[in-house]
Amino acid sequence: MTLHSSLPPGVHVFERGWLSANNVLLQDARSATLVDSGYVTHQAQTLALVQHALQGRTLDQLVNTHLHSDHCGGNQALQAHYPTLKTCIPPGLAHAVASWRDDELSYQPTGQNCPAFTFTGLLLPGSTHRWADMDWQVHAAPGHDPHSVILFAPEHRLLMSADALWQNGFGVVFPELEGVAAFDEVAQTLDLIEKLNPTTIIPGHGAVFTELAPALALARSKLDSFAQNPEKHARYGTKVLLKFKLLEWGQISKADFNDWAMKVPYLHELYRRFGQGHKLDTWLDMMLEELARSGAMQVLDGELHNT
Repeated sequence: MTLHSSLPPGVHVFERGWLSANNVLLQDARSATLVDSGYVTHQAQTLALVQHALQGRTLDQLVNTHLHSDHCGGNQALQAHYPTLKTCIPPGLAHAVASWRDDELSYQPTGQNCPAFTFTGLLLPGSTHRWADMDWQVHAAPGHDPHSVILFAPEHRLLMSADALWQNGFGVVFPELEGVAAFDEVAQTLDLIEKLNPTTIIPGHGAVFTELAPALALARSKLDSFAQNPEKHARYGTKVLLKFKLLEWGQISKADFNDWAMKVPYLHELYRRFGQGHKLDTWLDMMLEELARSGAMQVLDGELHNT
């Protein structure tokens, strides 16, 4: 748990890494609210972190900034442990959650896992919520995900930026991987964050940080590079999808990994658009080789090892 010097009382950050998004616990005398719940393989750890921080209190509300698997994979476990838990999600995919369509929710297309969960309310852009004795504004933040929101507490100029802004960039622009233009939406969300002018940022991944201008400059530089060369972004997105599964598995045989990859619709779509005439298995090997050269994985005796 991170108790950053710039965080006000009642705001606790569980910095998780890259398989699970950060979780933020907001407590005051009235209620306890958790923002985002990590990936399913870490659900027991998420629950343990929350229980330890609550010290016997109940968790009253769960909020998701968006519905990617690394942000809501612990929802089901938390709902099972806290039967009266209220859960609020952004409205864009509420219909898909209500009927549990994992194809629309990105889990099936990305080859990722997320246990089915329910919701009791919507986190509407333009609304304000009182958590940890402060008002939190909900702002639409499309780009990385069309339905994502960010949360801003103007009294403390504190921002939960989800995957719209990290200290070293931003999340993969998933609509672009599907052939839907969204780089402009990333730019507009970065402009919104600049306008909000937070002094402290809790990102979806990585440590809490306070230097907004350098983070925005780096994000805009990366965005310009991707917009000028969409293939570069596609290769980056492909490697992120492959690395995510390596993070989940730790190690796996090359044959089993290939079996998984061959069934992932996102990878087939990326290959169709950016495979440059290579065979699918050759193109996937090229992506894995790039991960290995960057130090993100190793191949030992036919086994892929996350590093």
